[in-house]
Amino acid sequence: MPDRVTTGSDYRFGLRLAERGIVVGVSDGIAWIRGLPTARLDELIACEDGSTGLVFQLGREVIGAIILSQTHALTAGMAVRHSGRRLEIGVGDVLLGRVVDPLGAPLDGMPQPVFDAFGALETAAPGIMERDFVSAPLYTGCKVVDALIPVGKGQRQLIIGDDGTGKSALALDTIINQRGRNVLCVLVLVGQTRSSVAGAIEALQKAGALEYTAVIVAEANALPGFRYLAPFAGCAIAEHWMRHGRDTLVVYDDLTRHAQAYRELSLLLHRPPGREAFPGDIFYLHSRLLERSTILSAACGGGSMTALPIVETEQGEIAAYIPTNLISITDGQIYFDSRLFAAGIFPAIDVGRSVSRIGGNAQHPAIKAAAGRIRLDYLQFLELELFARFGTRLEAEAEQRLRRGRLLREALKQDRFAPVPERAQLAWLLAYSAQMLDALAPAKVPAVLASLLKEVDARGPALDASRDAWLAALREMLAGIVA
Repeated sequence: MPDRVTTGSDYRFGLRLAERGIVVGVSDGIAWIRGLPTARLDELIACEDGSTGLVFQLGREVIGAIILSQTHALTAGMAVRHSGRRLEIGVGDVLLGRVVDPLGAPLDGMPQPVFDAFGALETAAPGIMERDFVSAPLYTGCKVVDALIPVGKGQRQLIIGDDGTGKSALALDTIINQRGRNVLCVLVLVGQTRSSVAGAIEALQKAGALEYTAVIVAEANALPGFRYLAPFAGCAIAEHWMRHGRDTLVVYDDLTRHAQAYRELSLLLHRPPGREAFPGDIFYLHSRLLERSTILSAACGGGSMTALPIVETEQGEIAAYIPTNLISITDGQIYFDSRLFAAGIFPAIDVGRSVSRIGGNAQHPAIKAAAGRIRLDYLQFLELELFARFGTRLEAEAEQRLRRGRLLREALKQDRFAPVPERAQLAWLLAYSAQMLDALAPAKVPAVLASLLKEVDARGPALDASRDAWLAALREMLAGIVA
Protein backbone atom coordinates (compact mmCIF):
# COMPACT_ATOMS: atom_id res chain seq x y z
CA MET A 1 0.00 0.00 0.00
CA PRO A 2 1.20 3.57 -0.53
CA ASP A 3 3.11 5.11 2.32
CA ARG A 4 4.02 8.72 2.99
CA VAL A 5 7.78 9.34 3.14
CA THR A 6 8.65 12.59 4.86
CA THR A 7 11.91 14.47 4.18
CA GLY A 8 12.18 17.69 6.15
CA SER A 9 9.11 19.81 5.45
CA ASP A 10 8.39 18.09 2.10
CA TYR A 11 6.57 14.85 1.65
CA ARG A 12 5.50 12.62 -1.20
CA PHE A 13 3.40 9.53 -1.67
CA GLY A 14 5.10 6.35 -2.88
CA LEU A 15 5.83 2.72 -2.27
CA ARG A 16 8.40 1.86 0.35
CA LEU A 17 9.89 -1.59 -0.13
CA ALA A 18 12.01 -3.35 2.46
CA GLU A 19 13.18 -6.87 3.13
CA ARG A 20 11.91 -8.51 6.26
CA GLY A 21 13.76 -11.45 7.72
CA ILE A 22 12.74 -13.95 10.36
CA VAL A 23 14.92 -15.44 13.12
CA VAL A 24 14.77 -19.21 12.76
CA GLY A 25 17.18 -20.14 15.53
CA VAL A 26 19.33 -18.67 18.33
CA SER A 27 22.13 -20.49 20.18
CA ASP A 28 25.68 -19.92 21.49
CA GLY A 29 25.84 -16.29 20.39
CA ILE A 30 24.69 -17.09 16.83
CA ALA A 31 21.37 -16.16 15.19
CA TRP A 32 20.11 -17.97 12.07
CA ILE A 33 17.96 -15.74 9.85
CA ARG A 34 15.79 -16.42 6.79
CA GLY A 35 14.48 -13.83 4.36
CA LEU A 36 17.25 -11.25 3.83
CA PRO A 37 18.50 -12.19 0.35
CA THR A 38 20.52 -8.99 -0.20
CA ALA A 39 22.37 -9.13 3.12
CA ARG A 40 26.12 -8.51 2.89
CA LEU A 41 28.98 -9.80 4.97
CA ASP A 42 29.86 -7.57 7.95
CA GLU A 43 26.52 -5.75 7.71
CA LEU A 44 24.69 -4.83 10.90
CA ILE A 45 21.16 -6.16 11.27
CA ALA A 46 18.51 -5.19 13.82
CA CYS A 47 15.82 -7.31 15.45
CA GLU A 48 12.45 -5.92 16.49
CA ASP A 49 13.28 -6.45 20.19
CA GLY A 50 16.36 -4.21 19.94
CA SER A 51 18.96 -6.97 19.60
CA THR A 52 21.67 -6.43 16.99
CA GLY A 53 23.87 -8.78 15.02
CA LEU A 54 26.66 -8.87 12.46
CA VAL A 55 26.24 -10.89 9.26
CA PHE A 56 29.03 -13.45 9.25
CA GLN A 57 27.83 -16.36 7.09
CA LEU A 58 25.88 -16.26 3.82
CA GLY A 59 23.91 -19.38 2.90
CA ARG A 60 21.51 -20.30 0.13
CA GLU A 61 18.48 -20.32 2.42
CA VAL A 62 19.58 -18.76 5.71
CA ILE A 63 22.32 -16.45 6.92
CA GLY A 64 24.31 -16.66 10.15
CA ALA A 65 24.89 -13.60 12.31
CA ILE A 66 27.07 -12.95 15.35
CA ILE A 67 24.90 -11.56 18.15
CA LEU A 68 26.37 -8.28 19.38
CA SER A 69 23.64 -7.29 21.82
CA GLN A 70 20.81 -9.50 22.99
CA THR A 71 17.66 -9.04 25.03
CA HIS A 72 15.80 -11.78 26.85
CA ALA A 73 13.01 -11.46 24.29
CA LEU A 74 15.13 -12.60 21.33
CA THR A 75 13.68 -15.85 20.05
CA ALA A 76 12.74 -17.69 16.87
CA GLY A 77 10.02 -16.03 14.80
CA MET A 78 11.16 -12.49 15.54
CA ALA A 79 11.40 -10.01 12.65
CA VAL A 80 14.78 -8.78 11.43
CA ARG A 81 15.62 -5.86 9.14
CA HIS A 82 18.65 -4.39 7.39
CA SER A 83 20.50 -1.46 8.92
CA GLY A 84 22.57 -0.58 5.85
CA ARG A 85 25.59 0.05 8.07
CA ARG A 86 28.86 -1.70 8.77
CA LEU A 87 30.23 -2.25 12.26
CA GLU A 88 32.17 0.74 13.61
CA ILE A 89 33.77 1.74 16.89
CA GLY A 90 34.22 5.19 18.32
CA VAL A 91 37.79 6.46 17.97
CA GLY A 92 39.84 9.42 19.14
CA ASP A 93 41.65 10.77 22.18
CA VAL A 94 38.55 10.30 24.33
CA LEU A 95 39.57 6.63 24.64
CA LEU A 96 42.91 7.39 26.28
CA GLY A 97 42.88 6.08 29.82
CA ARG A 98 39.69 4.12 29.23
CA VAL A 99 38.85 0.40 29.34
CA VAL A 100 36.15 -0.55 26.83
CA ASP A 101 34.74 -3.61 25.07
CA PRO A 102 35.07 -4.19 21.29
CA LEU A 103 31.97 -2.07 20.66
CA GLY A 104 33.21 0.90 22.69
CA ALA A 105 31.03 0.31 25.77
CA PRO A 106 32.85 1.23 29.01
CA LEU A 107 34.10 -1.49 31.35
CA ASP A 108 35.81 0.79 33.88
CA GLY A 109 32.71 2.10 35.64
CA MET A 110 33.02 5.52 34.01
CA PRO A 111 30.43 7.21 31.74
CA GLN A 112 30.02 6.22 28.12
CA PRO A 113 32.65 8.05 26.00
CA VAL A 114 31.29 10.72 23.68
CA PHE A 115 32.83 10.10 20.27
CA ASP A 116 33.45 12.68 17.54
CA ALA A 117 34.62 10.11 14.99
CA PHE A 118 34.08 6.45 14.19
CA GLY A 119 36.26 3.90 12.46
CA ALA A 120 35.28 0.71 10.67
CA LEU A 121 36.60 -2.46 12.27
CA GLU A 122 37.29 -4.01 8.85
CA THR A 123 39.15 -1.85 6.32
CA ALA A 124 41.66 -2.51 3.58
CA ALA A 125 45.35 -2.29 4.52
CA PRO A 126 47.28 0.75 3.21
CA GLY A 127 48.54 0.33 -0.35
CA ILE A 128 52.21 0.05 -1.17
CA MET A 129 52.36 3.64 -2.43
CA GLU A 130 51.07 4.88 0.93
CA ARG A 131 53.83 3.15 2.89
CA ASP A 132 57.34 4.22 3.80
CA PHE A 133 60.46 2.35 4.91
CA VAL A 134 60.81 1.47 8.60
CA SER A 135 63.73 3.57 9.83
CA ALA A 136 62.90 5.05 13.25
CA PRO A 137 63.42 2.99 16.41
CA LEU A 138 60.66 2.11 18.85
CA TYR A 139 62.41 1.51 22.15
CA THR A 140 60.97 -1.30 24.25
CA GLY A 141 63.18 -0.58 27.28
CA CYS A 142 64.34 -4.23 27.23
CA LYS A 143 68.12 -4.50 26.92
CA VAL A 144 68.03 -7.76 24.97
CA VAL A 145 65.48 -6.48 22.46
CA ASP A 146 66.81 -2.95 21.90
CA ALA A 147 70.39 -4.16 21.49
CA LEU A 148 70.01 -7.49 19.68
CA ILE A 149 66.45 -7.68 18.25
CA PRO A 150 65.54 -4.03 17.53
CA VAL A 151 61.97 -2.97 16.77
CA GLY A 152 61.14 -0.05 14.48
CA LYS A 153 58.07 2.16 14.21
CA GLY A 154 55.67 0.52 11.78
CA GLN A 155 57.11 -2.97 12.31
CA ARG A 156 55.14 -6.12 13.18
CA GLN A 157 57.22 -8.03 15.71
CA LEU A 158 55.82 -11.30 17.03
CA ILE A 159 56.24 -12.26 20.70
CA ILE A 160 56.14 -16.04 20.97
CA GLY A 161 56.65 -18.61 23.71
CA ASP A 162 55.02 -20.95 26.20
CA ASP A 163 52.47 -19.79 28.74
CA GLY A 164 53.94 -18.03 31.78
CA THR A 165 57.36 -17.16 30.32
CA GLY A 166 57.03 -13.36 30.38
CA LYS A 167 55.54 -12.46 26.99
CA SER A 168 52.87 -10.13 28.39
CA ALA A 169 55.40 -8.55 30.76
CA LEU A 170 57.56 -7.51 27.79
CA ALA A 171 54.54 -6.01 26.04
CA LEU A 172 53.56 -4.04 29.16
CA ASP A 173 57.17 -2.90 29.60
CA THR A 174 57.12 -1.61 26.03
CA ILE A 175 53.95 0.37 26.67
CA ILE A 176 55.38 1.79 29.90
CA ASN A 177 58.57 2.79 28.07
CA GLN A 178 56.59 4.99 25.64
CA ARG A 179 55.90 7.53 28.38
CA GLY A 180 57.02 10.97 27.18
CA ARG A 181 57.78 9.70 23.64
CA ASN A 182 54.54 10.89 21.99
CA VAL A 183 53.47 7.34 21.14
CA LEU A 184 49.82 6.44 21.74
CA CYS A 185 49.21 2.82 22.78
CA VAL A 186 46.38 0.32 22.45
CA LEU A 187 46.33 -2.84 24.58
CA VAL A 188 43.99 -5.57 23.32
CA LEU A 189 43.28 -8.34 25.83
CA VAL A 190 41.59 -11.35 24.21
CA GLY A 191 40.37 -14.34 26.17
CA GLN A 192 42.17 -13.35 29.38
CA THR A 193 40.89 -14.07 32.87
CA ARG A 194 39.52 -11.18 34.87
CA SER A 195 42.47 -11.34 37.28
CA SER A 196 44.94 -11.06 34.38
CA VAL A 197 43.04 -8.10 32.95
CA ALA A 198 42.98 -6.36 36.34
CA GLY A 199 46.70 -7.03 36.83
CA ALA A 200 47.62 -5.52 33.46
CA ILE A 201 45.51 -2.41 34.04
CA GLU A 202 46.92 -1.97 37.55
CA ALA A 203 50.49 -2.21 36.23
CA LEU A 204 49.78 0.50 33.66
CA GLN A 205 48.14 2.72 36.27
CA LYS A 206 51.07 2.44 38.68
CA ALA A 207 53.53 3.36 35.94
CA GLY A 208 51.42 6.29 34.74
CA ALA A 209 51.02 4.65 31.33
CA LEU A 210 47.23 4.38 31.26
CA GLU A 211 46.89 8.08 30.43
CA TYR A 212 48.22 7.48 26.89
CA THR A 213 46.77 3.97 26.46
CA ALA A 214 43.38 2.62 25.39
CA VAL A 215 42.51 -0.87 26.64
CA ILE A 216 40.15 -3.16 24.70
CA VAL A 217 38.94 -6.18 26.67
CA ALA A 218 37.11 -9.35 25.64
CA GLU A 219 37.42 -11.68 28.61
CA ALA A 220 37.56 -15.46 28.51
CA ASN A 221 33.86 -15.71 29.40
CA ALA A 222 32.80 -13.30 26.63
CA LEU A 223 30.91 -14.55 23.60
CA PRO A 224 33.18 -15.81 20.80
CA GLY A 225 31.98 -12.95 18.60
CA PHE A 226 33.39 -10.38 21.02
CA ARG A 227 36.70 -12.24 21.27
CA TYR A 228 36.84 -12.32 17.48
CA LEU A 229 36.16 -8.58 17.10
CA ALA A 230 38.50 -7.30 19.85
CA PRO A 231 41.78 -7.14 17.81
CA PHE A 232 40.00 -5.43 14.91
CA ALA A 233 38.54 -2.86 17.31
CA GLY A 234 42.00 -2.11 18.72
CA CYS A 235 43.43 -1.86 15.21
CA ALA A 236 40.71 0.60 14.16
CA ILE A 237 41.48 2.84 17.15
CA ALA A 238 45.23 2.87 16.43
CA GLU A 239 44.64 3.29 12.69
CA HIS A 240 42.65 6.48 13.29
CA TRP A 241 45.61 8.01 15.13
CA MET A 242 48.03 6.77 12.47
CA ARG A 243 45.96 8.39 9.71
CA HIS A 244 46.25 11.66 11.62
CA GLY A 245 50.05 11.55 11.58
CA ARG A 246 50.67 10.10 15.04
CA ASP A 247 52.86 7.21 16.14
CA THR A 248 50.97 4.33 17.72
CA LEU A 249 51.70 0.96 19.31
CA VAL A 250 49.11 -1.82 19.46
CA VAL A 251 49.58 -5.01 21.49
CA TYR A 252 47.43 -8.07 20.72
CA ASP A 253 47.45 -10.35 23.78
CA ASP A 254 47.01 -12.89 22.44
CA LEU A 255 46.23 -14.10 18.92
CA THR A 256 46.18 -17.77 19.90
CA ARG A 257 42.94 -17.19 21.79
CA HIS A 258 41.73 -15.00 18.93
CA ALA A 259 42.24 -17.89 16.48
CA GLN A 260 40.44 -20.22 18.86
CA ALA A 261 37.48 -17.83 19.02
CA TYR A 262 37.37 -17.70 15.22
CA ARG A 263 37.49 -21.50 15.07
CA GLU A 264 34.62 -21.67 17.56
CA LEU A 265 32.54 -19.25 15.49
CA SER A 266 33.30 -21.11 12.27
CA LEU A 267 32.29 -24.47 13.72
CA LEU A 268 29.08 -23.00 15.14
CA LEU A 269 28.31 -21.66 11.66
CA HIS A 270 28.95 -25.09 10.11
CA ARG A 271 31.97 -24.01 8.08
CA PRO A 272 34.13 -26.91 6.85
CA PRO A 273 36.98 -27.55 9.31
CA GLY A 274 40.57 -27.91 8.12
CA ARG A 275 43.86 -28.50 9.91
CA GLU A 276 43.37 -28.72 13.69
CA ALA A 277 39.68 -27.90 13.01
CA PHE A 278 40.56 -24.33 12.01
CA PRO A 279 38.73 -22.99 8.94
CA GLY A 280 40.64 -22.65 5.69
CA ASP A 281 40.85 -18.84 5.88
CA ILE A 282 42.57 -18.69 9.29
CA PHE A 283 45.74 -17.32 7.66
CA TYR A 284 43.74 -14.52 6.02
CA LEU A 285 42.20 -13.67 9.39
CA HIS A 286 45.52 -12.58 10.86
CA SER A 287 47.16 -11.31 7.68
CA ARG A 288 44.40 -8.78 7.03
CA LEU A 289 44.70 -7.63 10.64
CA LEU A 290 48.49 -7.27 10.81
CA GLU A 291 48.95 -5.86 7.30
CA ARG A 292 47.23 -2.69 8.52
CA SER A 293 50.29 -1.98 10.69
CA THR A 294 52.84 0.13 8.82
CA ILE A 295 54.49 3.53 8.62
CA LEU A 296 52.83 5.94 6.22
CA SER A 297 54.69 8.14 3.79
CA ALA A 298 55.00 11.87 4.42
CA ALA A 299 52.37 12.54 1.76
CA CYS A 300 49.89 10.42 3.76
CA GLY A 301 50.68 12.07 7.10
CA GLY A 302 53.73 10.12 8.22
CA GLY A 303 51.98 8.29 11.06
CA SER A 304 52.89 4.76 12.12
CA MET A 305 51.29 1.74 13.72
CA THR A 306 53.66 -0.74 15.36
CA ALA A 307 52.14 -4.14 16.16
CA LEU A 308 53.28 -6.55 18.88
CA PRO A 309 51.12 -9.65 18.44
CA ILE A 310 51.54 -12.36 21.07
CA VAL A 311 51.12 -16.05 20.32
CA GLU A 312 51.35 -18.97 22.71
CA THR A 313 53.19 -22.22 22.03
CA GLU A 314 52.91 -25.60 23.73
CA GLN A 315 56.15 -27.11 25.03
CA GLY A 316 58.18 -24.77 22.82
CA GLU A 317 56.70 -26.06 19.56
CA ILE A 318 57.08 -23.08 17.22
CA ALA A 319 56.23 -25.24 14.18
CA ALA A 320 52.57 -25.50 15.21
CA TYR A 321 49.87 -24.24 12.88
CA ILE A 322 49.02 -20.79 14.27
CA PRO A 323 52.62 -19.85 15.30
CA THR A 324 54.00 -20.67 11.84
CA ASN A 325 51.23 -18.63 10.21
CA LEU A 326 52.09 -15.60 12.32
CA ILE A 327 55.84 -16.02 11.88
CA SER A 328 55.33 -15.85 8.11
CA ILE A 329 53.17 -12.71 8.39
CA THR A 330 55.31 -10.67 10.79
CA ASP A 331 58.71 -8.96 10.42
CA GLY A 332 60.47 -11.08 13.04
CA GLN A 333 59.88 -12.77 16.37
CA ILE A 334 61.02 -12.56 19.98
CA TYR A 335 61.11 -16.11 21.33
CA PHE A 336 60.68 -16.82 25.05
CA ASP A 337 62.18 -20.12 26.22
CA SER A 338 60.70 -21.94 29.21
CA ARG A 339 64.11 -23.50 30.01
CA LEU A 340 65.71 -20.08 30.36
CA PHE A 341 62.79 -19.00 32.53
CA ALA A 342 63.25 -22.04 34.77
CA ALA A 343 66.98 -21.24 35.02
CA GLY A 344 66.20 -17.76 36.38
CA ILE A 345 67.33 -15.83 33.29
CA PHE A 346 64.92 -12.91 32.92
CA PRO A 347 63.74 -11.91 30.40
CA ALA A 348 63.83 -15.49 29.13
CA ILE A 349 64.51 -14.52 25.50
CA ASP A 350 66.30 -17.06 23.32
CA VAL A 351 68.58 -14.85 21.22
CA GLY A 352 69.36 -17.66 18.80
CA ARG A 353 65.72 -18.21 17.81
CA SER A 354 64.77 -14.55 17.87
CA VAL A 355 65.22 -12.29 14.86
CA SER A 356 64.25 -8.86 13.59
CA ARG A 357 63.98 -8.60 9.82
CA ILE A 358 64.30 -4.83 10.09
CA GLY A 359 67.56 -5.20 12.03
CA GLY A 360 69.88 -2.25 12.45
CA ASN A 361 67.78 -0.09 10.10
CA ALA A 362 65.65 0.72 13.15
CA GLN A 363 68.51 1.48 15.54
CA HIS A 364 70.19 4.74 16.47
CA PRO A 365 73.61 4.82 14.74
CA ALA A 366 75.49 4.95 18.06
CA ILE A 367 73.59 1.97 19.52
CA LYS A 368 73.92 0.07 16.24
CA ALA A 369 77.69 0.54 16.26
CA ALA A 370 78.05 -0.42 19.92
CA ALA A 371 75.90 -3.55 19.54
CA GLY A 372 77.49 -4.63 16.27
CA ARG A 373 79.30 -7.77 17.49
CA ILE A 374 77.46 -8.46 20.73
CA ARG A 375 74.84 -10.76 19.20
CA LEU A 376 77.51 -12.86 17.49
CA ASP A 377 79.65 -12.95 20.64
CA TYR A 378 76.68 -14.08 22.73
CA LEU A 379 75.70 -16.86 20.33
CA GLN A 380 79.30 -18.09 20.19
CA PHE A 381 79.46 -18.03 23.99
CA LEU A 382 76.34 -20.22 24.24
CA GLU A 383 77.88 -22.79 21.89
CA LEU A 384 81.19 -22.71 23.75
CA GLU A 385 79.47 -23.06 27.12
CA LEU A 386 77.62 -26.13 25.87
CA PHE A 387 80.88 -27.62 24.64
CA ALA A 388 82.65 -26.84 27.94
CA ARG A 389 80.10 -28.90 29.90
CA PHE A 390 81.76 -32.06 28.66
CA GLY A 391 84.81 -31.20 30.76
CA THR A 392 87.03 -30.42 27.79
CA ARG A 393 90.18 -28.51 28.61
CA LEU A 394 90.02 -25.08 26.99
CA GLU A 395 92.68 -22.66 25.84
CA ALA A 396 93.20 -19.35 27.60
CA GLU A 397 91.44 -17.46 24.80
CA ALA A 398 88.39 -19.71 25.06
CA GLU A 399 88.33 -19.28 28.85
CA GLN A 400 88.37 -15.51 28.37
CA ARG A 401 85.46 -15.72 25.92
CA LEU A 402 83.53 -17.82 28.42
CA ARG A 403 84.14 -15.29 31.16
CA ARG A 404 83.04 -12.36 28.99
CA GLY A 405 80.01 -14.32 27.87
CA ARG A 406 78.93 -14.88 31.47
CA LEU A 407 79.36 -11.16 32.12
CA LEU A 408 77.19 -10.40 29.09
CA ARG A 409 74.48 -12.79 30.24
CA GLU A 410 74.34 -11.05 33.61
CA ALA A 411 74.30 -7.65 31.92
CA LEU A 412 71.30 -8.66 29.81
CA LYS A 413 69.19 -9.68 32.80
CA GLN A 414 66.40 -7.30 33.70
CA ASP A 415 63.48 -7.11 36.13
CA ARG A 416 59.86 -6.67 35.13
CA PHE A 417 58.46 -3.15 34.79
CA ALA A 418 61.95 -1.62 34.80
CA PRO A 419 62.48 -0.36 31.23
CA VAL A 420 65.92 1.06 30.42
CA PRO A 421 66.08 4.36 28.44
CA GLU A 422 68.18 4.58 25.29
CA ARG A 423 71.10 6.53 26.83
CA ALA A 424 71.46 3.83 29.47
CA GLN A 425 71.29 1.22 26.70
CA LEU A 426 74.23 2.85 24.95
CA ALA A 427 76.14 3.15 28.23
CA TRP A 428 76.16 -0.55 29.11
CA LEU A 429 76.85 -1.56 25.50
CA LEU A 430 79.93 0.68 25.35
CA ALA A 431 81.11 -0.38 28.81
CA TYR A 432 80.95 -4.05 27.81
CA SER A 433 82.49 -3.54 24.36
CA ALA A 434 85.38 -1.52 25.83
CA GLN A 435 86.04 -4.30 28.40
CA MET A 436 85.36 -1.98 31.33
CA LEU A 437 83.40 -4.72 33.10
CA ASP A 438 85.94 -7.51 32.67
CA ALA A 439 87.43 -7.11 36.15
CA LEU A 440 84.05 -7.69 37.82
CA ALA A 441 82.72 -10.98 39.08
CA PRO A 442 79.56 -11.96 37.18
CA ALA A 443 77.47 -11.76 40.35
CA LYS A 444 78.40 -8.08 40.81
CA VAL A 445 77.48 -6.99 37.27
CA PRO A 446 73.74 -6.27 37.92
CA ALA A 447 74.46 -4.00 40.91
CA VAL A 448 77.27 -2.13 39.14
CA LEU A 449 75.17 -1.62 36.02
CA ALA A 450 72.21 -0.41 38.07
CA SER A 451 74.42 2.26 39.66
CA LEU A 452 75.97 3.12 36.30
CA LEU A 453 72.57 3.60 34.66
CA LYS A 454 71.52 5.98 37.44
CA GLU A 455 74.70 7.99 36.93
CA VAL A 456 74.14 8.13 33.18
CA ASP A 457 70.56 9.27 33.66
CA ALA A 458 71.73 12.04 35.99
CA ARG A 459 74.84 13.37 34.22
CA GLY A 460 75.64 11.23 31.19
CA PRO A 461 76.48 12.60 27.73
CA ALA A 462 73.83 13.08 25.08
CA LEU A 463 72.97 10.12 22.86
CA ASP A 464 74.59 11.82 19.86
CA ALA A 465 77.85 12.61 21.71
CA SER A 466 81.06 11.16 20.30
CA ARG A 467 82.26 7.69 21.27
CA ASP A 468 85.36 9.15 22.93
CA ALA A 469 83.22 11.45 25.08
CA TRP A 470 81.09 8.50 26.15
CA LEU A 471 84.07 6.29 26.98
CA ALA A 472 85.71 9.02 29.07
CA ALA A 473 82.49 9.63 31.00
CA LEU A 474 81.94 5.91 31.56
CA ARG A 475 85.46 5.37 32.90
CA GLU A 476 84.98 8.20 35.39
CA MET A 477 81.58 6.91 36.52
CA LEU A 478 82.70 3.30 36.87
CA ALA A 479 85.80 4.31 38.82
CA GLY A 480 83.61 6.01 41.39
CA ILE A 481 81.10 3.13 41.52
CA VAL A 482 83.65 0.30 41.88
CA ALA A 483 85.71 2.25 44.40
